[in-house]
Amino acid sequence: MLDRTTTAFSHVKPGDTGFVSGGLRDFFLYRDLGVADATHGKVIAHLVKANEAPEQGTGWHKHEADFQIVIMLKGWARFMYEDKETLVSAGDCVHQRPGIRHYLFDYSPDMEYLEIVSPADFKTIDVEPVCAIPAPTPWASA
Repeated sequence: MLDRTTTAFSHVKPGDTGFVSGGLRDFFLYRDLGVADATHGKVIAHLVKANEAPEQGTGWHKHEADFQIVIMLKGWARFMYEDKETLVSAGDCVHQRPGIRHYLFDYSPDMEYLEIVSPADFKTIDVEPVCAIPAPTPWASA
């Protein structure tokens, strides 16, 4: 039987939460979708979008998480997963296995993705570089 005491119903509309800075990366904006509160920290779901051109990227890191997926909604991003370059385009879904070393190093100005991670308070740990990183694509000046 479904345990209704450990989670709550949640319905967040676009106007309920806005994109804000102060998330994991300064060059991205984040929009909370209410899932962390509804699941009492079991899962987080947020939208992430580009805010500034890629200069250094995320650096090599891994997450202490049980589950993580990225669903690209708009634009594209280039990641290194271990030593494999991976282009993630709108419509793609990536399951990042627990502990995989990765580096998001390039993305389009319109990049926006949905990220779902468990637990909500997952940790990010810097790791030693796995390989060289290609240069990001310069954004056209406005």
